[in-house]
Amino acid sequence: MANMSLKKVPMPEQEPLVRARNFQEVTLGYTEEMAKEEAGRCLKCKKPQCVEGCPVNVRIPEFIHEVAEGNFQKAYEIITSTNALPALSGRVCPQESQCESKCVRGIKGEPVAIGRLERFVADWYRENVNAMPEKAPSNGIKVAVVGSGPAGLTCASDLAKKGYQVSVFEALHTAGGVLVYGIPEFRLPKAIVANEVTKLQAQGVEIMTNMVIGRVLTIDELFGMGYKAVFVGSGAGLPMFMHIPGESLKGVLSANEYLTRTNL
Repeated sequence: MANMSLKKVPMPEQEPLVRARNFQEVTLGYTEEMAKEEAGRCLKCKKPQCVEGCPVNVRIPEFIHEVAEGNFQKAYEIITSTNALPALSGRVCPQESQCESKCVRGIKGEPVAIGRLERFVADWYRENVNAMPEKAPSNGIKVAVVGSGPAGLTCASDLAKKGYQVSVFEALHTAGGVLVYGIPEFRLPKAIVANEVTKLQAQGVEIMTNMVIGRVLTIDELFGMGYKAVFVGSGAGLPMFMHIPGESLKGVLSANEYLTRTNL
């Protein structure tokens, strides 16, 4: 049933006095009924601008239609046909400046809560199905992926689906890149990232940590080991400084270093 409300369905959150005393995720996600109600706000545009606003061109109206009908697994299949990490992008992707900024519902009122619906679908699948992906038949071609952040994980997943033998080299001791060291637990739980890494490994992807490419191994050495291609997704790990007096004093940390120390 169409929902012509000008506002998004509110998403439940921890009460302020509760969340002030823990590091658990603040936003709790939609229930099935909330998700279907919000999905009913979609106008099913003939030329959906929201898809153009999505960097990976998720078929947004199609998956939202399935949510409205209660076909959550079908919605998940539609999303993951172009987006390998919906549980992550549904939480931390800047939808407000991408897909949702193009939603015509936003002209008079609030846009459809595309990110919240994507998160709901991914969480529903993890909690109710969570089937590990099948390993594709190998084509015998080895590819190295440097970095296990969102770019590296997505690249590894797409290659594995096509049968490539993928090895991911991560500089730190935990896979996930900025997803684990740069985002606090209350924003993106580590267990969700770990679940995505586990699904990658089920596809046959090898993940090697404590491997600083350029020190432990060079790119040329990777080619010498039989890798036919190398994807470098090393991320934007260096902080930007303000160049003001005192920023190099003891106890003054960049945001990057502070988050890395607290997360790892």
